[in-house]
Amino acid sequence: MTDTIKTLRDSAAMRWIALLLLALAMFCAYIFMDILSPIKDLMMSERGWDSTAFGTMQGAETFLNVFIFFLIFAGIILDKMGVRFTAVLSGAVMLAGGLIKYFAVSESFIGSSLDTWFTEHLNYIPGFDELGVSPFYEGMPASAKMAAIGFMIFGCGAEMAGITVSRGIVKWFKGRETAMAMGSEMALARLGVATCMIFSPFFAKYGGHINVSRSVAFGVVLLCIALMMFVVYFFMDKKLDKQTGEAEEKDDPFRLKDIGKILSSGGFWLVALLCVLYYSAIFPFQKYAVNMLQCNLTLTPAETGTFWAGSVVTFVQYGLMLAVAAFSFISNFMKKGNPWKYILMALAVVTLVIYCYMGYMRGTAETIFAVFPLLAVAITPILGNYVDHKGKAASMLVIGSLLLIACHLTFAFLLPMCKGSAIGGTVVAYATILVLGASFSLVPAALWPSVPKLVDEKIIGSAYALIFWIQNIGLWLFPLLIGRVLDNTNPELTAKLAAAKESTKAAVDAGTMTAMEAQQQVSEITEQVAVSYDYKWALVMLAALGVAALLIGFLLKIVDRKKHLGLEEPNIK
Repeated sequence: MTDTIKTLRDSAAMRWIALLLLALAMFCAYIFMDILSPIKDLMMSERGWDSTAFGTMQGAETFLNVFIFFLIFAGIILDKMGVRFTAVLSGAVMLAGGLIKYFAVSESFIGSSLDTWFTEHLNYIPGFDELGVSPFYEGMPASAKMAAIGFMIFGCGAEMAGITVSRGIVKWFKGRETAMAMGSEMALARLGVATCMIFSPFFAKYGGHINVSRSVAFGVVLLCIALMMFVVYFFMDKKLDKQTGEAEEKDDPFRLKDIGKILSSGGFWLVALLCVLYYSAIFPFQKYAVNMLQCNLTLTPAETGTFWAGSVVTFVQYGLMLAVAAFSFISNFMKKGNPWKYILMALAVVTLVIYCYMGYMRGTAETIFAVFPLLAVAITPILGNYVDHKGKAASMLVIGSLLLIACHLTFAFLLPMCKGSAIGGTVVAYATILVLGASFSLVPAALWPSVPKLVDEKIIGSAYALIFWIQNIGLWLFPLLIGRVLDNTNPELTAKLAAAKESTKAAVDAGTMTAMEAQQQVSEITEQVAVSYDYKWALVMLAALGVAALLIGFLLKIVDRKKHLGLEEPNIK
């Protein structure tokens, strides 16, 4: 009788602990990724950014990945050095970029020698300016320039972490519940979006004194935690390799022609295009979603001194959010017929309703949008489990595209019609945000587990890197485009800001107004402008991406049927 070798990977508990470490690290990264998104209005009033500066800085996250091809090198590093080395490296790079971004938006930067240097430099980048892809422009605020540099470095680490986590899940779950694991990891990681929406404004406004750097400091602390999670995973993964006899460095080293093998796959290209279209309609939108709601909803902020305006309600609502996520997530792992499954599902629904009511009573856009990932947390593991056992991954991507189109068109045309009705607008916003989150959950559950079916196992890391690189083109371009579309389709707001700055400057020069009074007046006008944008055409642009993704989804189904790629087949056979 031959003894079966027992490894960490054979233990369901240890597999899911490894997944939890990776998910927690990405949870922290997701928070920092959108740390300034819910306080766009404060960045405009406190740091003098406009929508173009905000969008340019947000798009800078993926600049080095796209134009310096860092993601391609990250894939090579991953294939050559292995999961654990690349995981720790990505954590360190994210932290370095986060620290730079923190200094850029801090009070210490204002009036410093670096403030002067960035004001006078990086206004023209030879080659990039001619191509129209420069990460800076003349007149861009110095703090936005330096924040962009920090965000570029963070973006290198974050995207490296993304492909590393995907590869790590394949390593620990191959032949098992791969799609469910990937879906669960993304569902847990995306709780970072809600965490960011709730706590970034909380820290920025804490104590009644606005300080945007406190929000970024909160994100930096979480990046330290992410690095620690990767270090713990390092030792766990190392023990697994000792048990299996596998080596981190591959016997067959990476060769440039391997990229050719990947690019020659028609299925790979369709998946990559679907990915860039889909993610470009979601991630850039997240960076503007709170401001979009501020511009389209009739919000009545809670009165100072009441429970709804206090600090305690923030933690109560966050606790409810975690309860919704926990109840719905755990219910996925219970068998049909188990009464606790339905009890937990009912508790999740009730808790979600209470959570939404609290968001309405607080009267802030960020607490409304924070509901975005909650339905995704509930259904992503279900969808992943379905793909593992039943298949239909390509069909799910088509459904996700349809939902995406419907949501952006609702935001563009229906939501503005509800302005003036506080309850009606909030209900429409909540419903649409929840459905958008659900559509987003279809991607990790269906798309990412399909990649191993398209390429050889030895070059999975490079395949993920290429997909992420193509995806990053959209993630660089569309935050910038949304910002420019907003400024160009709202010329009266841009003119109002310019006129305010010009008139106050003239008053200061004439001695009829102090510099402090001028700054206060410009800040007040900026606060008004920041919540007055018409987002219609920006949202139509994002809906168009959904239409293109829908067409690619149908084409992918046709190719899969003809070439038998196995995308509609279950992962577990």
